[in-house]
Amino acid sequence: MKASLPGFPVGVVALAVSLVPADRAAPIQGSRPNILFIITDQQFADAMSCRMGRDFIHTPVMDGLAAEGVLFTRAYSSNPLCMPWRASVFSGRYPHQTHVTTNDRPKDWDPEASLSMGRYFREAGYEAAYSGKWHLCYSAKKPAEHGFEILPAKAPGGHDAGVAAGAVGFLRRPHDRPFLLVASFLNPHNICEWARRAAGRGQTLNCGEIGKPPVVDLLPPAPINLEPQRDEPDALALLRRSYQVDSGPFPVSRFTAEDWRRQRWGYYRMVELVDAEIGKVIDALRAAGLEESTWVIFTADHGECAGAHRWNQKTVLYEEATRVPLIVVREGTTRAGTSDKLVNTGVDLLPTMLDFAGLDIPAQLPGRSLARLARGEAASAWREYVVVENHMVQGGEVDGFKPTLQGRMVRTERFKYCVYDRGEQRESLVDLQKDPGEMVNLARDPAYHDELQRHRTLLARFGREQADPLVAELLADDLEARPFR
Repeated sequence: MKASLPGFPVGVVALAVSLVPADRAAPIQGSRPNILFIITDQQFADAMSCRMGRDFIHTPVMDGLAAEGVLFTRAYSSNPLCMPWRASVFSGRYPHQTHVTTNDRPKDWDPEASLSMGRYFREAGYEAAYSGKWHLCYSAKKPAEHGFEILPAKAPGGHDAGVAAGAVGFLRRPHDRPFLLVASFLNPHNICEWARRAAGRGQTLNCGEIGKPPVVDLLPPAPINLEPQRDEPDALALLRRSYQVDSGPFPVSRFTAEDWRRQRWGYYRMVELVDAEIGKVIDALRAAGLEESTWVIFTADHGECAGAHRWNQKTVLYEEATRVPLIVVREGTTRAGTSDKLVNTGVDLLPTMLDFAGLDIPAQLPGRSLARLARGEAASAWREYVVVENHMVQGGEVDGFKPTLQGRMVRTERFKYCVYDRGEQRESLVDLQKDPGEMVNLARDPAYHDELQRHRTLLARFGREQADPLVAELLADDLEARPFR
């Protein structure tokens, strides 16, 4: 008999069972699998040698997971910023539903309304343990709120070495119950400090130093989409100026193409560093003989622009910031391959984990389980689109005021549509099949008017179904210009 979930009365759980999508996978009989949830911070989707080749990056551990599992090539963050995504994935809800839309805890955040992943599993009889970067609204010192045992995370070698040590120590313990183990790494987030160091500001790389870049001829190439998008929404041009002030957290306004090449070299080294730390955890899992009884889910909270459209870091809705790696593997169970299904990691991963464990998926959770897809089985009709949210507040003053921006992104099979709440030209539409670098905004091209309208309609549907109050504002008044002030 399946365990019920915390925070929901029996009647609601019964309703959840009746509303579970038809593509739920049946649990493996006679077993309750473990789940190892591995998170990196600020890794764009293709920053692995299995995707890019080994000319400039080598990630044998990630490659090994991809070789044995299912690599989802169209997985997106629910919000390309640390805290909003983490609040989303650990509650299974969209950022506008958790009210966590920036890296600050909102005044109206409710821990009971944002039931933690850890509580779901602990109250269903699992051990739930967490090692590494937290950055959640829950207090790490209040396990009654979040449900996790917080593992010690200190070891020689820097922050991520400590994350690995905590996870390895947990895996070496005897376990008489199934477990959910979260290993939350920091790198390649150190690229933020690397950029500030390159701009002449002293910064420490707390996951370990990476050495000096080689001569120019040995550097990775600059991104093919280094320049701003043609006819990009004017809000992005203004926000670029606001974010990239020399004294701010994104001091890259003077970067040349060679500077961006050095930046990418450093970024790849940081991905390699975290790959090695993940390897320690995977080795410990296998040494404990748990690889066939454990689902491993590997993803990142969001991506890194690494020079795309002359942006560094995240927050924007370009592919490099929003699309993330996602690999799901269980030795002896998964059928190795790739899936191009559209995934929203913020809302889909918790239902997937509950499904793997044979637990009820509450009807209130808006995501879909990936369990059938992870096993290589046919799924029922999949979603037509995913929506990504953002709220940009980290910039400085421009022309005497500090601009901020909210937006929504709709990704369909071929196109991406974005709309923002401020500016003269507030929309963008990109044909990702013809223009994967997002270099041309088609929103004002009459030939694409029908596609533009279709994506507006999809966003309006999302706003109604998910009670997103911003959507009506974004689409109101025939998208008239809205000043920043």
